[in-house]
Amino acid sequence: MSENQTNSSQNVSAEANSPVFQIQRVYLKDISLEQPNAPQIFLAQGEPQVQIQIDIQTTALNEGVFQVVVIGNVTTTVADKVLFLIEAQQAGIFELRNIPADQLDPMLGIACPTILYPYLRSNIADLIGRGGFQPIHLTEINFHQLYEQRMQRMAEAEKANAPTGNSLPN
Repeated sequence: MSENQTNSSQNVSAEANSPVFQIQRVYLKDISLEQPNAPQIFLAQGEPQVQIQIDIQTTALNEGVFQVVVIGNVTTTVADKVLFLIEAQQAGIFELRNIPADQLDPMLGIACPTILYPYLRSNIADLIGRGGFQPIHLTEINFHQLYEQRMQRMAEAEKANAPTGNSLPN
């Protein structure tokens, strides 16, 4: 009987220490559409030029609970004048517990944005359509590649800011 109690307490202990990755909530934090040159811009001739910027922000809310926000900015111009500007923030609250420290940042920088990005794409496409414009569909993003590029830039910045051994004391 004590052997069964020992096995069940080991199972409970193993479950308590097992990694947890759970989505608690996905929500649209902010979205806006601006048409600063309307209605004159609608008379402009030319092919629209689209510029898209994506950024990621991560905030620790509680022990093991994080908010991840994927920020998208879409600026469309015609004849060097802004046709429309969309700024959107798609957010999620994620629970990440018992994740090894070296894996936590990649989870927050790759896995969480990969989950949120389809929602951001859909919300931006919907807003563009509601604004009366031809649809613009954001392309897929490889967040793993973006994460690797960010890590490389950070390593290069650290290397550039590191003191050299050749400096003379004052």
